[in-house]
Amino acid sequence: MSTASATARDTLAQKTKDGSVISGGGLVARALRNEGVDTIFTLCGGHIIDIYDGCIDEGIRIVDVRHEQTAAHAADGYARQTGKLGCVVTTAGPGCTNAVTGVATAFRSESPILHIGGQSSLAQHRQGSLQDLPHVDMMTPITKFASGVFSTERVADMISMAARECFAGAYGPAYLEIPRDILDAEIPVERARIPEPGSYRSSVRSIGDPADIEALADILVRSERPAVLFGQQVWASRSQDEAIAFIRALDIPAYMNGASRGMLPATDPHHFDRTRSDAFREADVILIVGTPFDFRMGYGRRISSEATLVQIDLDYRTVGKNRDISLGLAGHPGAILSAVAAAASGRIDGGARVQRQAWMKQLREIEASKLERLMPLFTSDSNPIHPYRLAWEINEFLGEDTIYIGDGGDVVTISAQAVRPRGPGQWMDPGALGSLGVGTGFSMAAKLAHPDKEVVCLYGDGSFGMTAFDMETAQRFGAPYLAVVGNNSAMNQIRYGQIAKYGPNRGDIGNKLGDVPFSRFGEMIGGYGEEVTEASRIGPALRRAREAIAATGKCAVVNVWIDPNEYAPGTRNQTMYK
Repeated sequence: MSTASATARDTLAQKTKDGSVISGGGLVARALRNEGVDTIFTLCGGHIIDIYDGCIDEGIRIVDVRHEQTAAHAADGYARQTGKLGCVVTTAGPGCTNAVTGVATAFRSESPILHIGGQSSLAQHRQGSLQDLPHVDMMTPITKFASGVFSTERVADMISMAARECFAGAYGPAYLEIPRDILDAEIPVERARIPEPGSYRSSVRSIGDPADIEALADILVRSERPAVLFGQQVWASRSQDEAIAFIRALDIPAYMNGASRGMLPATDPHHFDRTRSDAFREADVILIVGTPFDFRMGYGRRISSEATLVQIDLDYRTVGKNRDISLGLAGHPGAILSAVAAAASGRIDGGARVQRQAWMKQLREIEASKLERLMPLFTSDSNPIHPYRLAWEINEFLGEDTIYIGDGGDVVTISAQAVRPRGPGQWMDPGALGSLGVGTGFSMAAKLAHPDKEVVCLYGDGSFGMTAFDMETAQRFGAPYLAVVGNNSAMNQIRYGQIAKYGPNRGDIGNKLGDVPFSRFGEMIGGYGEEVTEASRIGPALRRAREAIAATGKCAVVNVWIDPNEYAPGTRNQTMYK
């Protein structure tokens, strides 16, 4: 290198150090920091390395995984756990395509993540450069916003634009493609538009039309048998306190799904979880808050046509979709619920309270009856182990601060019958997309977001095999968790459908897996592993795993061999397809 070149390099380095010049990657990191991002999940690639350099300067943690699907799921999980923007950074080509499942999962689950993807230099556009693909075109259908960034000056501005879209209406993902020469270029700081944090956002706590607030208050005051379902959006918008105050003020039985599970303690008189179909069949008013009428709700067809049906959602497009409603409100769940509670305050007389208490007593008796029928399965000593017994043992094992994650098909459906998280946000599952493989990224993210909380993930053996190698990543970043594998050596939810449709001779095709002692995987990565073949040994094995994690700071894998010929009721009825 010539003396002149060396001098120019040193001068530029000094200017950069002084802060007068900043690279595109530095602008990415500064803009992310302004958005409250403290962690990115990534897998390295030559197109994106300048972003890492910027993150080091801005104090943003870089968590590098073994597969981009895990990185995207981790960004999703981090957003769900923190309430802030999650961020996944991938290189071009296969880096982006490997992350597609995770981004699509966030899209269907309404989770705010920003996916930043690399691209070859603009100077090589359409020349057949390494890993060149039309990323923006591919990501557009599964994001709320997708765009390229074509000048270094606009990098920070475009990140703030994408982040705004993630939180506009119902939350969701955004994608930005940034070519390598845009990231590598260095410009004077004054030429870059870097929006100031907190200076370009409007309030999202809208109540919609005040007349609708009054109308809903009138409906609820007159109701004798109301019921409410709180969905994912209630937790995502951090509206749990307003939701709890609402149901207690109006004496309404409440059901929860998604991350809103655990919002109320199981001992709360307003908490119900086994009688939703009964309530929706008999209620005179049904309020659906923050969840769509999708397959999980039978597209709304499972709700009585005689009831007054009211829907509250962050997204106007979701209100009234698939099912006619009596009243729809688009706005912030917490703000709306607080306004309705205030509008109804003092208007429910003693007689109405007595009627509602009788209504909840009726539902409570049905709940007790249903639990009584399930208890023989929950406490079964059968061998092979009944999957309901595994779910029950996990529920009994959970602590007050344990975050529970379900990753699988039939085994997770079964766990929903037994596992009761002790707090809001302490339940995570694949969501509406039904993605297998979410557990590893979710678990790592949950532990990173809440180092003092225990994280337990129940995998099916099929889903465990998809992403488990990133348990090593979790260990590497000090985020150990307990993996429980419900192992039936099959993709059992699909297997049942095949057997029912084609008979046993053709039912095991394409869904049978090998008998793998996954406990050895825990040992292989330096953690704890244990095989369980008897129901009575599940609880002790879980407790030993907990102790091992506390002692070593490493992950644990408890592999529980469950009966491959037991299925969830929803699997038997194939309700996911109806």
